[in-house]
Amino acid sequence: MRIPRDLSGTKLIRRLRRFGYEVTRQTGSHIRLTTHEKGEHHVTVPNHDSLRVGTLAAILEKVAEHQGVDREKLLEQLFS
Repeated sequence: MRIPRDLSGTKLIRRLRRFGYEVTRQTGSHIRLTTHEKGEHHVTVPNHDSLRVGTLAAILEKVAEHQGVDREKLLEQLFS
């Protein structure tokens, strides 16, 4: 599955809630999410209208690693 090209930071945050991520703080346009499922994990998402593909790929890679799945499976869970 391909990484979406027009995903905003707000939409990504909503989708990451499926994995227990919640907003813990915001500094400017960067929002920090934290989950306590499978141990504590933090990820920062820029609250931009359209996330750059490389930025989105890096965020998804970190989430997939923490969840113990590969990126393809994570993409299916988030966007299917």
